[in-house]
Amino acid sequence: MIESETGVLRDVLLCRPDHYEWIPSNDIARRALDAGKQADPQALMAQYSEMESALDDAGVARHYLRPTAGLPYQIYTRDSSQMTPWGVLITQMERPQRRGELGEILSFYEAQGIPRWKVASAGNVEGGDIHVIGRGLMAVGYSGGRTEKSGAEQLCRWFRDQGWEAIAVPFAEHFLHLDVIFCMLNQEVAVACVDVLPDDFLDWLAAHGIRTIPASYKEAMHQMACNVLALGNDRIISPHHCKRINAALRAEGFTVLDPNLDQFATGGGSIHCMTMPLRRDPL
Repeated sequence: MIESETGVLRDVLLCRPDHYEWIPSNDIARRALDAGKQADPQALMAQYSEMESALDDAGVARHYLRPTAGLPYQIYTRDSSQMTPWGVLITQMERPQRRGELGEILSFYEAQGIPRWKVASAGNVEGGDIHVIGRGLMAVGYSGGRTEKSGAEQLCRWFRDQGWEAIAVPFAEHFLHLDVIFCMLNQEVAVACVDVLPDDFLDWLAAHGIRTIPASYKEAMHQMACNVLALGNDRIISPHHCKRINAALRAEGFTVLDPNLDQFATGGGSIHCMTMPLRRDPL
């Protein structure tokens, strides 16, 4: 179970990119395809291995879904479920290309004996928009696309029923998911594209003692620079190509593990998208 985005990460759910390809299902991938770029299968596998090595270096146990032909974005395990303090939430994904991922997700959690807490039912809600910040705080982004307002509000209600403070955060649909423009680093610091986030969300963060390291629009959309993974104890996995953000994190005292992941970023995802934390230490 997890109670935060930033406790020491012990177990994570992955899916190897055996069937991964760029498909025009988001603005980032469409831009690359329209420019004539093509994914390099050999580089993809090498970069995925770098990510696995970074997780190993951090002492994280890796668990895997079975890669399924015809599901090119199954590697983005963040979206199809969300671990909570009470069991797993099964999300409701918006894109037809991803709905086939449900069967393997259900099989995994059943085989692991992990209890199912809730199944999203009021509208689309995807894991890339869900942030279990910790210490009784959580946020759900919604753009009307991957996550609908109704889906976000249902999840907020469920957390409030458990005594948590929850906020639904609107943002522009072309950003894909909230984790493209916002991720927690520890309980006091986040990396965020502050120019595009709502002022009331930024005020809410500040009221709870959370400050932001700002990323530019280009860094967020062209590099996926906000899409990082907190390992706990001020350790972060962040893509090697996000050089300015990585330097800013190190200047703040964070230890940064920086595997090459530009092949995935060009397709519209990165380390946060490719990892679903299954277990973190309590804060």
